[in-house]
Amino acid sequence: MKRRAFVRGGGTVAVGGLAGLAGCSAPTGDGGGGEGTTGGGTATGEGGTATEGGAATTTGGAQGGTQQVAMITEGSEYYFDPIGLFVEPGTTVEWVIESGSHSSTAYAESLDSADVTRIPEQAEPWNSGILTEQGASFSYTFEVTGTYDYFCLPHKALGMIARIVCGEPGDVEGDPPDGDVPSEQAIVNQGTISYEEFGSG
Repeated sequence: MKRRAFVRGGGTVAVGGLAGLAGCSAPTGDGGGGEGTTGGGTATGEGGTATEGGAATTTGGAQGGTQQVAMITEGSEYYFDPIGLFVEPGTTVEWVIESGSHSSTAYAESLDSADVTRIPEQAEPWNSGILTEQGASFSYTFEVTGTYDYFCLPHKALGMIARIVCGEPGDVEGDPPDGDVPSEQAIVNQGTISYEEFGSG
């Protein structure tokens, strides 16, 4: 099994109209997955590669290409957008800080930051560590089919969680312990479910 993970720092990526919103506080420490205070950290798991200054490439496999997920603080709301995403095996997902300080962290007991595992058994877990710079990003290439639930380290208790289905649903039942996410079948049917769409549904 091969997968690539990258962390990239920098403030040159703009993702949408909320980029000017105020950030949120992040706890100190490395969040269990790498240094996140400057947007450059160490990706966990076999095959992880970290870079700073925007030098990383995030090209996915032949089938998948690259998809982006924004990490957003908006007032008292903290969320991933889209909250539900369908990808084919070989797709790289790049999480980008639009506002605030966030992480992308798999529900995997092996990371010491989750009490349950909610990713496929054969998949490598990931943890970006806490990224603080606007435009900082972290990428992970999905190779194993199934359902992946993930969260933000500082905002998990506030419901900042999301779901990715790679290829076909599988390996999880119901919602993660920290909140609601779109159903696997809804994600497969729609391809992408925005945070706003899910919240108003």
